Amino acid sequence: MSHRPLQTYQGSCHCGAVSFRIQTDFPELTTCDCSICRRRNALMVKVHESAFELLSGQDALVDYQFHTMTAHHYFCGTCGIYPFHRKRVTPDYYGVRARSGSGFGFGSGSGSGSGLWALAFGFSLLPFTGEGAPKGRMRAAFGL
Repeated sequence: MSHRPLQTYQGSCHCGAVSFRIQTDFPELTTCDCSICRRRNALMVKVHESAFELLSGQDALVDYQFHTMTAHHYFCGTCGIYPFHRKRVTPDYYGVRARSGSGFGFGSGSGSGSGLWALAFGFSLLPFTGEGAPKGRMRAAFGL
């Protein structure tokens, strides 16, 4: 049982075309070992559909299905970010990417998110400040 209060959080994709609101007390964070979740290294919170509200971007969502064709993995058609998916085993629940919102408590850098991550998984999360990187740095690093 979670010791955190039930709170409302807002999240979005990178470009903001898809935005949503959830209510959760973060009872657990999950990772999945299916082929798509392993590749995207998703850290998710499970949210019942009654605690999930899509605020904008229904028309921007792209639905990707594979294997049993049961789960619905949603991506923003503009920026490509995965914000959430309908779960296969419990289709009345969403798996919401835990780093989809600024208020989730799993933000970038050395904020409260790093501490929660370390407590939950027993290791430190080292911040990388990509926002402050000089433009063109990645292109030069990859020879583009």
